Amino acid sequence: MRNLTMLIGGEARAASNGATFDRFNPVTGEVASRAPAATLADADAAVSAAAAAFPAWAALPPGERRARLLRAATLMDARAAEFVATGIAETGAMPNWYGFNVMLSANMLREAAAMTTQIDGSIIPSDVPGNFAMAIRQPCGVVLGLAPWNAPVILATRAIAMPLACGNTVVLKASEVCPGVHRLIGEVLHEAGLGDGVVNVITNSPDDAPALVEKMIARPEVRRVNFTGSTHVGRVIAQHAARYLKPALLELGGKAPVLVLDDADLDSAVQAIAFGAFFNQGQICMSTERVLVDESVADELIARLVEKTRTLKAGAPTHPDSVLGSMVSAQAVQRIQALVEDARGKGARLPVGCIAEGSILQPVIVDGVTRDMKLYTEESFGPVVTLQRVKNAEEALQAANDSAYGLSAAIFSRDVARALDLARRIQSGICHINGATVHDEAQMPFGGVKDSGYGRFGGKASVEAFTELRWITLQTQPRHYPI
Repeated sequence: MRNLTMLIGGEARAASNGATFDRFNPVTGEVASRAPAATLADADAAVSAAAAAFPAWAALPPGERRARLLRAATLMDARAAEFVATGIAETGAMPNWYGFNVMLSANMLREAAAMTTQIDGSIIPSDVPGNFAMAIRQPCGVVLGLAPWNAPVILATRAIAMPLACGNTVVLKASEVCPGVHRLIGEVLHEAGLGDGVVNVITNSPDDAPALVEKMIARPEVRRVNFTGSTHVGRVIAQHAARYLKPALLELGGKAPVLVLDDADLDSAVQAIAFGAFFNQGQICMSTERVLVDESVADELIARLVEKTRTLKAGAPTHPDSVLGSMVSAQAVQRIQALVEDARGKGARLPVGCIAEGSILQPVIVDGVTRDMKLYTEESFGPVVTLQRVKNAEEALQAANDSAYGLSAAIFSRDVARALDLARRIQSGICHINGATVHDEAQMPFGGVKDSGYGRFGGKASVEAFTELRWITLQTQPRHYPI
């Protein structure tokens, strides 16, 4: 068990009232982490610490911010084993998932470091004689980052890295499911010498989260909010942000489709679908949830997908035979079982699954999903993929867009021109041709449309999100005024 503290103003702190909460290992039931249950006073203290640190951090030369972020990336790589062990205990995910998390997160810090000298502006021609007009980008202040548990190193680092590169300071509200992982990120950044209060990490019990989040959003020093999580909670965050006139960046749920056209390379499609649907037990916002396959190749695709899926065994992440790990909780498994049973009761077939034991759920294929089934519209967020047969590419496109979500999508076809035309018409923030729906790189503009949220993380896109664009003029000669 890890006994945790919060990070506020460079100090390791308990909750001001001494309260704690426990996070349990979903596989063993043992206490994985004991963390402070922050009070409203603690939330205030974290925001105040970030606000106090802001002027000095914002004034640093970009090369110095770059050097400190690069040190943090090196430290994160060096502590990969600690991230893996902590994450396995808190969420039940596989070691390779956490290894990937650390690798990509360190690269996010390196990408952010590279961006410190790319925060530029422009000269704007003015009609006023002698008027020199500029548009410049400046840091906005304190950024509140709200990160989830499913890709905990990646998504918490993403909530921090570019705001820091832009000259802001950060308060990270850790997920109640993985407080140890998120606290470790704060530890790495503090050890890298960013400075006291530049990054603050608070932990909280689940029941206290709504009040703490609203309290921090309401603070005038908090100028931006970024949230990754469910669409339901995202709506609440957006409402709070709107009430207090704070711009928000929201990356929410998904129901990613894969379109398999009549000329697709089926072996490639099967590999991408299995990876996209089942990696990390389907607990990824980009996970493949829907396969829309041309009826002329549907039977062959399904047969190959079933064969591949039967090789993917879920089990305890510490067991040598496990390919897939645990789900985050037994309750999450029960929710998915209910969705699958609803589909089966309405006529769907199960070529594979649905076998569960506690928090361990074997991968599931549901064939013949129709609009009257809950699985058609609801995000499963588990190792479940549904299959729909379509008559042609246009029908596949129509089915792909028949969803409230729009985060990631993929198309498999040997006709690249046809696939590119479809990609332009799919309602999603991300689309991959002949690749999996699960794909992330630090420099890419990441985000969705519709109920999958708005705004973009990554590279240049983040500069717009985490800076203020200001208009500044310099009058170089006497100016005529009408009065």
